[in-house]
Amino acid sequence: MKITVVCVGKIKEKFYRDAVDEYQKRLSRYCRFEIQEVADEKTPDSAGEVMEEQIKRREAKRILPRLKEDALVCTLEIGGRKFSSEGFAGYLEKAALSGKSDIIFVIGGSLGLHQSVLERADQAVSFSDMTFPHQLMRVILSEQIYRAFRIIHGEPYHK
Repeated sequence: MKITVVCVGKIKEKFYRDAVDEYQKRLSRYCRFEIQEVADEKTPDSAGEVMEEQIKRREAKRILPRLKEDALVCTLEIGGRKFSSEGFAGYLEKAALSGKSDIIFVIGGSLGLHQSVLERADQAVSFSDMTFPHQLMRVILSEQIYRAFRIIHGEPYHK
């Protein structure tokens, strides 16, 4: 199985990079795990609705070519489906058993994702009703994917 995280922007803080690198290393025994970054757009504090839409559209133009046609695409959205850790593991396992060996998770920038990316998604996933910095979301997602594989393989994990 190959899992790709397509995300807007770079991680600036070393502690976030270190955490993602650690989970990437741990995941290497279960799957091919890759992070693809696309450039983010600077959002002025005075940006109105029209400008925000233009920014999301420009970011979407960088995201969409990375979403393979035969891949299962999951966008991270506040309004998406919520899973328990066991439910998330079951979702990934079911996807693999149904022939979806390429799963792509998409994390938007500070403004979220453009409608064109949301429409391409097979599943919207939410980790909380709260908003998290998109850099931290990479760490959370990586950890939950690692936890899911531990569950799938019947290995111990922290509850």
